[in-house]
Amino acid sequence: MNKVRVHYKDNLSYYEIAYFLKDYIDDSSIIVCIGTDRCIGDCLGPLVGTLLKTQKFPLKVYGTISEPIHALNIDKKLQEIKKIHPSSNIIGIDACLGDSKNIGEIQARDYPIHPGKGVGKFLPEVGESSIIGIVDSSDNNELFTNRNIRLDLIIGMAKVITHSLIHSYYLYQLHSKKNNNFI
Repeated sequence: MNKVRVHYKDNLSYYEIAYFLKDYIDDSSIIVCIGTDRCIGDCLGPLVGTLLKTQKFPLKVYGTISEPIHALNIDKKLQEIKKIHPSSNIIGIDACLGDSKNIGEIQARDYPIHPGKGVGKFLPEVGESSIIGIVDSSDNNELFTNRNIRLDLIIGMAKVITHSLIHSYYLYQLHSKKNNNFI
């Protein structure tokens, strides 16, 4: 299991994630963004989905602010997505909890997301690869509720993840064009 870890404020953090993801994204990829807009800490995924759609990202994106994929509908939504796109490569996006020293960290990984795990929920895993953003500490029992998670943090992380996905797809296309020119 491989992953790359960056802080969203680091210079070129988007590029480190994009460079890692270029090997896990292709024309059959689908982006599935998990979370809800009813909680600032959990809106990272839907915000990324919304930003990708606003940027006219060329791959299919599911899970936005207006149509979120969350704990109450994730089973149904994943079944629908897999029925429509049976052989697609899913990249999952979600917020998560971690150590307080890691708040603001973004991880791109070559394994799925386990949504709800940090709050004791047993939901289906999402994706063959994934991006998570650590938005709060798991030290507190109030998990995602009435916390002091700043919207600025979520927006900043969402922008980096969005830029990373756009750039990783560009890198994938660049690489595939080079390979096609040599055949």
